[in-house]
Amino acid sequence: MKAIIRRRQAASLACPFSDNTHPLLQQIYSSRGVTAPEQIQTDLSSLIKPDALKGLSAAVDRIQQALVHRQRILVVGDFDADGATSSALAVMALKFMGADYVDFLVPNRFEYGYGLTPEIVAVARQFSPDLIITVDNGISSIAGVDEANAASIDVVVTDHHLPGSELPRACAIVNPNQPGCDFSSKNLAGVGVIFYVMTALRARLRSSNWFIDRAIDEPNMADFLDLVALGTVADVVPLDHNNRILVAQGLLRIRAGKTRPGIKALLKIANRSEHRLVSADLGFALGPRLNAAGRLDDMSLGIQCLMTTDVNLASEIAQQMDDLNQDRKSIENSMQQEALQSLKNFEVDEKTLPYGLCLYDANWHQGVIGILASRIKERYHRPVIAFADADEEGVIKGSARSIPGLHIRDALDAVAASNPQLLSKFGGHAMAAGMSLEKRYYQQFEAAFDQEVRRQLTEDDLQAIVLSDGELTPVDINLDLAQLLRDAGPWGQHFPEPLFDGTFTLVQQRIVGEKHLKMVLGVKGDEQHLVDAIAFNVDLKRWPNPDANSVTVAYKLDVNEFRGTQSVQLLVDQINVVEGG
Repeated sequence: MKAIIRRRQAASLACPFSDNTHPLLQQIYSSRGVTAPEQIQTDLSSLIKPDALKGLSAAVDRIQQALVHRQRILVVGDFDADGATSSALAVMALKFMGADYVDFLVPNRFEYGYGLTPEIVAVARQFSPDLIITVDNGISSIAGVDEANAASIDVVVTDHHLPGSELPRACAIVNPNQPGCDFSSKNLAGVGVIFYVMTALRARLRSSNWFIDRAIDEPNMADFLDLVALGTVADVVPLDHNNRILVAQGLLRIRAGKTRPGIKALLKIANRSEHRLVSADLGFALGPRLNAAGRLDDMSLGIQCLMTTDVNLASEIAQQMDDLNQDRKSIENSMQQEALQSLKNFEVDEKTLPYGLCLYDANWHQGVIGILASRIKERYHRPVIAFADADEEGVIKGSARSIPGLHIRDALDAVAASNPQLLSKFGGHAMAAGMSLEKRYYQQFEAAFDQEVRRQLTEDDLQAIVLSDGELTPVDINLDLAQLLRDAGPWGQHFPEPLFDGTFTLVQQRIVGEKHLKMVLGVKGDEQHLVDAIAFNVDLKRWPNPDANSVTVAYKLDVNEFRGTQSVQLLVDQINVVEGG
């Protein structure tokens, strides 16, 4: 779908920035809601204090009790990058704080589904735990927590997902989104929540002379910020001020070489420089490789990679995850072609597409339907749910991705309220969700979902919009400004990297890496000023285009490094041919 490029509304520069802040950067910050200079500070002292986290004190009480009485602790995580980083952080922090018996368990998504289910509790009992700590899951695990309670296993839930109408009967729940929690940052990832819990636990142990009495070196919680940064960016949670602090501090540690062997190994295999790392690298290079383990195999592999201190083992596991990621790409590409083929009847007139689009194929891989939904959403700019067969006979699982204007979990809640028999279970966020339903209800659900999306969205909402920060002058397209913007982050969800637009002469164009368009563009108004540009994953039916001489592009100003030489490069998000050009 062709996106319309629109410029952001000019923001009031009421924020008293320092005199040495670049005027363009002032404009960019202001347009992203920065109203006070402290909102761009990323030092750890600016982090929100944990006091307002509901359930934190009760959680720390129970974990401290487990340490004092040398009880067995089992961390139960989720099977994505946030779950992996959360699990690794929890296990390592507890061990550093003197836990004698701590292990982790990640449900196989294809056998047990999501969260602390009764089936997972049955597996967990093999570890003989006295305490289960959930990370990045648990807020919807009503039956699982009941099962644990019946087995005399206490449960501390740490999660960030939106709760349902009923909360689990755990001995403590820490989730900034639970009712009655006054913690002001509701956007913490699961790894951010467990970081706060472990930091509070360390403070409690310090005050009771735990470390001194047992001659244990008190852990530096900042050592875990590389994991927090990776999990936060990979989970695509909004980068509010608090999350930007966590990510910025994690990036600083990685750039300084103060990161664990697993992250170093993943960076190396992704061909990313740890010294020049930015948040986008965490999301587009490390996150997918870590997620591939959970999508196609077992996320225990990813957790082991993050936890090991053995450089050689880290490299070996990173290679395995890279191989899995290549397999994931191959499966995804095949599924995407099948999905597009099934939609070919709509290609001529996209207005005949449902507003809420559902796709199902019995041969699709459960682990990749989320990425498929995301790709189809990007192509057609509408909420998409991709379904695959579940392991349970007669049941299908769906993964949903939404667009601005539609809270996908709330939309599913509305469908479930109007059609109580349709959804077996569901959960998620504003932009992503998962669900299960009986296959016989698929067509009924498909119609109900489209009806609910039509109730909430208009035809205008289905038009993809690219928001630009304006046009740069020829003199602004330079390496110094590119580096300034690169360092001004971290950029990410709800705090987007600066994007500009302009019209350029298309001097050269060729396909590289199978489907990336490499270009040389001439800057309008300065015809001798040529700049390299690249657009990733272009439509090969449209590009290269020998008839295109002039193009309007929306782009990010980037620093490209090749053989030790740096140059400015445009990362093109949207490219439109100028009519007659």
